[in-house]
Amino acid sequence: MINKLRSNNQIIGGISAIIEACLYVFGFTILFSILQPTIDETKSGLDKLKFIIDNKTIYQTWILLIYVLFGIVLVPLTVSLNENFKEHNTIWSKITPVFGFIWAGLVIASGMIGVIGIDSVSTIYNLDSNAALTCWKTIEAIQNGLGGGVEIIGGLWVFLISLVGLKQSVFNKFFNYFGLIVGCAGILTIIPGLNDLGAVFGLTQIVWFIWIGIAMIKNGRKP
Repeated sequence: MINKLRSNNQIIGGISAIIEACLYVFGFTILFSILQPTIDETKSGLDKLKFIIDNKTIYQTWILLIYVLFGIVLVPLTVSLNENFKEHNTIWSKITPVFGFIWAGLVIASGMIGVIGIDSVSTIYNLDSNAALTCWKTIEAIQNGLGGGVEIIGGLWVFLISLVGLKQSVFNKFFNYFGLIVGCAGILTIIPGLNDLGAVFGLTQIVWFIWIGIAMIKNGRKP
């Protein structure tokens, strides 16, 4: 019975990892297509804000999926991943899932701030566009601080999973080495001037999520 429950947990965790990868792909696809004007450096801040307000429903749906849903799905993935560690009494095994839960909370909070914030900014925009822009810049700074720009918590989580995986011979060795690289990319975003590594972290984590997802589903289906 216990083995069956653990197998089910691994399959659920694997599916969660695949969902995370799909959310990353969805997020990048929408950002560089429908929402491309929001990252167009040739446009002014007011032009970008007006575009977001004009396409508020699309923007809010995008935020809800890539932040809020991502954070929610991260919880069962963190729990099921931790079940693979053989030695749970080591300090690394204990703190690794903690960073996963912290990351989930930060990502969800970041997404909710973005969704609610644009509603407030839309109201202000109709009265004073410049004041609305100032307000939106403040909201963006808070959102990026929580999880939209600095990826140190997510990077630490991936790095520690890979580190513990190597120490305890859990998962494929090459996967764990790849995870160390992915984790370092996220951790280094804390350094001023290296924020662009956030995109590297996101792109490489798509591969990482798919890889770990397939491995966990296979483990869950073993007799």
